[in-house]
Amino acid sequence: MSARRRSFLNTLSGRFLILTVIFVMLAEIMIFVPSIARFRADFMLTRLKQAQIAALTQLAAEDMIMPELEAELLKNAEVYNVVLRRDEVRQLVLSSPVPGEIHDTFDLRMTGPLELIRDAFACLLDPTNRVVRVIGYPVQDAGTLIEITIETKPMRDAMVDYGLRILVLSALISVVTAFLLFLAVRRLLVLPIRRVVRHMQTYAEAPEDARRVIAPNADVEELRAAEEALQSMQTQLTSALRQKERLAQLGGAVAKISHDLRNILTTAQLFADRIEGSADPTVARSMPKLVNSISRAVSLCESTLAFGKAEEPSPTLRRLNLAHLVGEVAEGEGLGAETQITCLIDIASGLMVRADGEQLYRVLSNLIRNARQAIEATGQPGTIEVSAGEDETEWWIRVGDTGPGLPAKAREHLFAAFQGGARKGGIGLGLAIAAELVRGHGGQLELARSDSDGTEFLIHLPKATTDTDG
Repeated sequence: MSARRRSFLNTLSGRFLILTVIFVMLAEIMIFVPSIARFRADFMLTRLKQAQIAALTQLAAEDMIMPELEAELLKNAEVYNVVLRRDEVRQLVLSSPVPGEIHDTFDLRMTGPLELIRDAFACLLDPTNRVVRVIGYPVQDAGTLIEITIETKPMRDAMVDYGLRILVLSALISVVTAFLLFLAVRRLLVLPIRRVVRHMQTYAEAPEDARRVIAPNADVEELRAAEEALQSMQTQLTSALRQKERLAQLGGAVAKISHDLRNILTTAQLFADRIEGSADPTVARSMPKLVNSISRAVSLCESTLAFGKAEEPSPTLRRLNLAHLVGEVAEGEGLGAETQITCLIDIASGLMVRADGEQLYRVLSNLIRNARQAIEATGQPGTIEVSAGEDETEWWIRVGDTGPGLPAKAREHLFAAFQGGARKGGIGLGLAIAAELVRGHGGQLELARSDSDGTEFLIHLPKATTDTDG
């Protein structure tokens, strides 16, 4: 039972029901406080009126009322003494023995709302029967003031009875109001929200099934807007999943073809290497082109196979010397002193970065290779410059060249696989893989500049990491 109760309290309906009861009760309390004060004031005014009637009876009989009748008048008025001021004369009209000293005096002629509330709750909180004096105006201009002496117990008992009846009525109103609001909110809000949740759960079970996309039908404007937004998101996600599935199937087929093709080309490359030293002039002229073509085809197959893997492994972060790593990349790309392409490395010899050495090598190799090929395509000498630095939050590596710059079409999808080929014959995998590897480090690869003066890429590697230094 307690688990069910806790479950209900955690629902929107349960919390709204409780809040409604609380707020209605607060409203009733705000009504109760002045009403109980007004009840006390009316109680004393009634006693003043009754006492005035008894006093006028005494005055009309010209002091000929017997003591027994006087006592009966006071008893019916529920007072001990009656003082009436008329024509500036203060006259004790009716009197009887007072059971004790007068504890307090209340003048209803000049008492404000706050004082009435304060005095009412003081009376409720004090169970002792006390004698008090009450002063007010006579009705029908029967004098300038009337003063009576009464006990507080009858007044307090009447106030308690009145207060209990008000509280019971308030509680009943709160429960009924809360229940009606609960039904209304459940109908207008909770049930439509549950419907949206059910649609989301059903859609999550089979997001590729377009029949499970929600159809907006809520009457509430905000809920309908939420349903329409959910419908749009589900539609886009379903289309994306279908496209992903088709691409996955296509990728699997391409990977198989690339694997077999790589084996064939590798064999062809071995035979080409054997006949490269042929003395035949025609063969000697043709072999470099044939070898280069086969090498590019093998590289294409290897890149396709590498990109077709499920994901790159998480980088193993270690401290490494960046200048030394860039030197290895430049040497591996055949950039030496005797070549037409100059590689300038402007990196402090002591600059250490935290990265996966193998993955960062691949990133730099892709960028430097692209720069070399872009310069070679012009047939003119050129320069590749690699610089690096650091600040408080990151390391940065800049790779620039003096090539012809990237075509506008290539810049549009530069880091998208199979779309961002930067050179003729390229397939757009190198930069996509490089960007993915940098993202794995928590960093970013961006195109800083590309115009007729050359192209410049910028690698950002954050210093903040949860891994310990290697």
